[in-house]
Amino acid sequence: MAASRLMVVLAAAVVVAVALAGGSEAITLCKMSDDQLTACKPAVTKPDPAEPTPECCAALSAADLGCLCSYKNSAVLPALGIDPGLAMGLPAKCGLTPPADC
Repeated sequence: MAASRLMVVLAAAVVVAVALAGGSEAITLCKMSDDQLTACKPAVTKPDPAEPTPECCAALSAADLGCLCSYKNSAVLPALGIDPGLAMGLPAKCGLTPPADC
């Protein structure tokens, strides 16, 4: 149990480190670029989330929703300042159908 929790924390730390490192390569997560993720961030950040923008919804419509769903119970989203509950509700706000198992 402690080992699996450590692995989750380490995975989150790696993702955050890569995100903060920047570098010459853009970050892509579940077929969403860094700019596309940034467009959606106000809609998935508490305490006062904004409605998703058309740019966010367009990016989300091309994203791998199953992949995004895999982060639902991960420490990665909170580490990036993203509320998992708001993130999982974003497809519906954009008129998209989330994966059945999400």
